[in-house]
Amino acid sequence: MTLPEGIASREIDGEERLATRGTAVYGEPVDGGWRAWDVRRSKLGAMLDAGMDTGLAGDDHVLYLGAASGTTASHVADFARVVYAVEFASRPMGDLVEVAESRATLVPLLKNAHNPETYAHVVEGDLDAIVQDVATRGQARVACANREFLAEDGRLLAAIKARSEDVTADPESVFDAALDELRGTYEVLDTRRLAHHADHLAVVARPR
Repeated sequence: MTLPEGIASREIDGEERLATRGTAVYGEPVDGGWRAWDVRRSKLGAMLDAGMDTGLAGDDHVLYLGAASGTTASHVADFARVVYAVEFASRPMGDLVEVAESRATLVPLLKNAHNPETYAHVVEGDLDAIVQDVATRGQARVACANREFLAEDGRLLAAIKARSEDVTADPESVFDAALDELRGTYEVLDTRRLAHHADHLAVVARPR
C-alpha cells in the first residue's frame, strides 16, 4: 500500500495502524509524535487502509465537506498545506474550532455544503481534493455543486451514506442513483464498500 507523504503505517500499541504527525484530538494513541488514525471512525482513513488510490500526495489543498468535530479533518490537516473544513451544525463546530487552534492549516467554516457560493470568497480554486462526508440527502448533488473548486486533475473522495438518502431504500439502489448523478460531472475511478462503516460506499472520482 503506497501512502501519501505525511501518512505512514506504524506499529502503535502493538498494532499496525495508519498514522499522521500531530497532537492527539480524540483520545487516539500517540507514539513518537505519530498519532494513530482510527479507520473505524474515519471513512477517508478506511479508504486509505483499503488501498484505494485517493490521489492525495501530501502538501495538498483540500476542501473538506462535513467536517463535524474534526476527527478526520485533523488528520488531513497534519499533512495538507490547507484544509477548508465546512460544517453546518454549530455544536460540532465548537469542537472543530478547538482542533483548529493547534493546526494553522485547518480553516473551519460554519457553512452549508449545499451552498458553495457562501464560502467561495474564502476557498481558493484549483484544489487538489474534495473530501466529502456529509450526512444529508442529495450527497451527489453536493459533490457536483462543489466541483468548481477542484483543479482539472483534482480528486473527489466521497463517502456516500445510504441511510442519509433514504433509510428505507435498498443501499445498492441508493448507491446506483448517486453514481448516476455523479457521472454527469465526474469520471468515477473507483468504488468500494467500506469495512467498519455499514451501508457506506467510498467513491474516488475526477472532474470531467
